[in-house]
Amino acid sequence: MPPPLMKAKKSFGQHFLNSEPIAARIADSLLLAGTAYKQVLEVGPGRGMLTKYLLEKNCGLLVVEADQDMVLYLNKHFPQLKGRIVSGDFLKVALPELMQKEPFGLIGNFPYNISSQILFRMIENRQYIPEMAGMFQKEVAERVTAGPGSKTYGIISVLVQAFYEGEYLFTVDKGKFTPPPKVQSGVIRLARKAETRLSCDEKLFFRVVKQAFSQRRKMLRNTMKTMISETALLDGPFFNQRPEQLSLEDFIRLTHWVEERMEGPLN
Repeated sequence: MPPPLMKAKKSFGQHFLNSEPIAARIADSLLLAGTAYKQVLEVGPGRGMLTKYLLEKNCGLLVVEADQDMVLYLNKHFPQLKGRIVSGDFLKVALPELMQKEPFGLIGNFPYNISSQILFRMIENRQYIPEMAGMFQKEVAERVTAGPGSKTYGIISVLVQAFYEGEYLFTVDKGKFTPPPKVQSGVIRLARKAETRLSCDEKLFFRVVKQAFSQRRKMLRNTMKTMISETALLDGPFFNQRPEQLSLEDFIRLTHWVEERMEGPLN
């Protein structure tokens, strides 16, 4: 008999994938072969739908699960995971120590309510994460992989693409989940760029991007006034453009330009 199924909990944003072919396809999204890592970390394995396909790959799998009931479920029904289940919040786990400061692939059917935080955590630990694949809310997946000029291009697009090359792989219908979410889902793959540092001040780069998109319909001469003087903005190369018109390289140049003209020290 198959193991009894745990019910999804709203508090954890749980929607369990119920499609075997989709789970197998997500597991295959990590390239693994020929990559510079030998470990994989799955976030939020839940009932193990994706986990069982990852285990078949013999990829040094660890899983991190915040729901204690799911941890008990995994321990009982996936004995091959013994010693490799971390009970905790992915956003709070010390990733370098957990993965012994070795590179690892990141994968998961990511909880939609913390999807942006997961991506920011990946960026913070990018020196250890050469590859990521997984499922997000379709709108978020499209934002991450969107290019300049797109309506979905925004803060998360620029910040992720500063360090990773992104690819939108496929869409997953809401009917493939129990219980079904109110939105469609999308699976993406991210591969870290060869250069993991920016040529500009990265702290300021993050501030510039977030400030530029704080009022995305306005031109930069209006949104950037809180960082540099209006007079300096009028002389700038980007003052008459909206943020979605700027490429990653443009944002790097803008960051250099702002740093040269900022009034006061960078905090």
